[in-house]
Amino acid sequence: MPGRTNSNVFFYVYVLQSLKDKRQYIGYTNNLRRRLEEHNSGKNISTKYRTPLKLVYYEACLSQEDAKRREEYFKVTGGRRFLAKRLKSYYKNNSNLY
Repeated sequence: MPGRTNSNVFFYVYVLQSLKDKRQYIGYTNNLRRRLEEHNSGKNISTKYRTPLKLVYYEACLSQEDAKRREEYFKVTGGRRFLAKRLKSYYKNNSNLY
């Protein structure tokens, strides 16, 4: 796209749900589609044996530092509570996964 600058690049914080063990994986990236493909093709050691994985939540940030900080927040108790509230309908409608 002509005129596009790096200030238009997004960094994504994402939550994946393992359909195998029902656990979550939280990470961040600047290319969400590529990263999801990497996870599901076994290229990430943390999720290699937990495939298939489903993208259940993501947020976009303009700053890599903000995305990393948000990822870290999601990995602590307060962030997990936030995600549980934010994804309440998802969990309710997919209770057969748990």
